[in-house]
Amino acid sequence: MCNLNLEAKGQQVTALYFEEPGAANSEATLKRAAIRADELKIRQVVLPSVTGETAKKALSLFQSCQLVVVTHSTGFLKPNDQEMPEAVRQELQAAGAKVLTAQHAFGGVNRAVRKKFGTYELDEIIAYTLRCFGQGLKVAVEISLMAADAGLIRSGEPCLSLGGTERGVDTAVLLSPVNSQNFFDLKIMEILAKPGFYQAAEE
Repeated sequence: MCNLNLEAKGQQVTALYFEEPGAANSEATLKRAAIRADELKIRQVVLPSVTGETAKKALSLFQSCQLVVVTHSTGFLKPNDQEMPEAVRQELQAAGAKVLTAQHAFGGVNRAVRKKFGTYELDEIIAYTLRCFGQGLKVAVEISLMAADAGLIRSGEPCLSLGGTERGVDTAVLLSPVNSQNFFDLKIMEILAKPGFYQAAEE
C-alpha cells in the first residue's frame, strides 16, 4: 500500500496521457494546450509542422497568442527540398503566425559527424536522453531552442511548446525557454500531454 501525502503546497494540473503516440492525438493535444494558454495568459506558443496541416489546425485555437511554427530544415529528406509548400507558408504568415525554417538544434553539423564517422556527438546524446520521455518531448524542447535563437520567442517568459511523433502533435509542455547556448538553464514547468507508454500488468 502506498500512502501519498498531498498536504504539500502546490496545484493540480490536468495532463493527458495517450495510449499510443502519433497524429491521432493532435486535436486533443492542441485543445489541452489552448486551455492552459488561456488559464495562464500565455502569449508564446511553438509547434512543429512539416506540411502545415497541424499549424492550420492551431490557428483558430491560439488567436490571442504569438504562434511560431517550426518546419523541418530544408534538405532534411533530400537536398534542396522543403517539405512545407510555399503557398502554405504564406497562408500561415498571412494569418499572423511566424514560420521558422532553420538548422535543427539537435542536428546540423554534429549529425554529419555521426553519418560520416559513425559516432554520436553531444547534441544527439541530449536528444536521445529527452526521448526517454517520448519523441514529442524531445521535439518540443528542440523547437523552443530554435525559436529562441531566431528571436521569435523571448527567453525566460513562459511558453507552450508542442511536439509530435512522426506526424501531428501528441505532446505539450509549459517551459521557460532559453537560447541554445544556455540549454541547461531551460526549465520544463508542466507536462500537459504526452503518450503514456504504460501497459497494465496482466492479472
